[in-house]
Amino acid sequence: MPYTANENRYENMTYNRCGQSGIQLPLVSLGLWHNFGGIDVFENGRKMVLRAFDLGITHFDLANNYGPPPGSAEETFGKILKKDLKPYRDELMITSKAGYGMWPGPYGDFGSRKYLISSCDQSLKRMGLDYVDIFYHHRPDPNTPIEESMMALDQIVRSGKALYAGISNYRPAEAKRAFEILKDLGTPCLVHQPNYNMFDRWVEDGLLDTLEAYGVGSVVFSPLFQGLLTDKYLKGIPEDSRASKPSGFLQTDQINEENINKVKALNDIAQKRGQKMAQMALAWVLRDKRVTSVIIGASKVSHIEDAVAIQDNLSFSPEELEAIEKILK
Repeated sequence: MPYTANENRYENMTYNRCGQSGIQLPLVSLGLWHNFGGIDVFENGRKMVLRAFDLGITHFDLANNYGPPPGSAEETFGKILKKDLKPYRDELMITSKAGYGMWPGPYGDFGSRKYLISSCDQSLKRMGLDYVDIFYHHRPDPNTPIEESMMALDQIVRSGKALYAGISNYRPAEAKRAFEILKDLGTPCLVHQPNYNMFDRWVEDGLLDTLEAYGVGSVVFSPLFQGLLTDKYLKGIPEDSRASKPSGFLQTDQINEENINKVKALNDIAQKRGQKMAQMALAWVLRDKRVTSVIIGASKVSHIEDAVAIQDNLSFSPEELEAIEKILK
């Protein structure tokens, strides 16, 4: 059966203005960092992407190195686009990034003009696209002048290969410099993509203030601390979890007694709110209105449905926020 999108897909999704721009992003975005690679089941990934779109998620976040193997998540998404979503291309915000190791030799990593532009070309080919909506520099390069990296983003936008420029993993001082350069070039930065969650709150130390001052949106990744801020690890490490995988970004030493006790206490608050632990953790990140959207990872359709359902309970009482702070500190 050919795919036809849910005609009511926009009725129940909240869309937030991305900084001082014409773009609105869904409260919840879908990231293809995990579970969409060449080693994963294509039909499961397809079901997740299509269900996300049916629920009003228009923003799909990728990078050149997502897989495994690197590049295969973009290939998977390209197949879904060709098979199902091609008629809806203008309704989608498709993003990619480059900044981590992708191919051998001195030109396949970090932030040179050669690497960023070549990476963008490769990403477009893998996805079968003429352009991406946002192209990010994935991380700062300590050895390449920031001017060179930003000029590459400017060239990518001016050439029509991307509609907007973004940065990811930049600290406040680096981000400020990037914003100023891009503004001077005439290609303002649309969005910054940092990690942010209850256990990792570095963005509160200046970055969110910087984004607000420059009118830049923020799309947060790892809002669940790679799954630790869920009920998944309250009784050990499940066999199908990220922590059980050798290449997992959640390390087993992070699933320690102190952290688990914190999650158990937080889970008690979530249950009183009528939410799952993961839902409360997402809502907590979104309590700050400078956060435009949260990028969720998913391994099954129900994870996406649960995330979208946070819209039913986004607010916190002062007492709840105080109780959460007490646990986290």
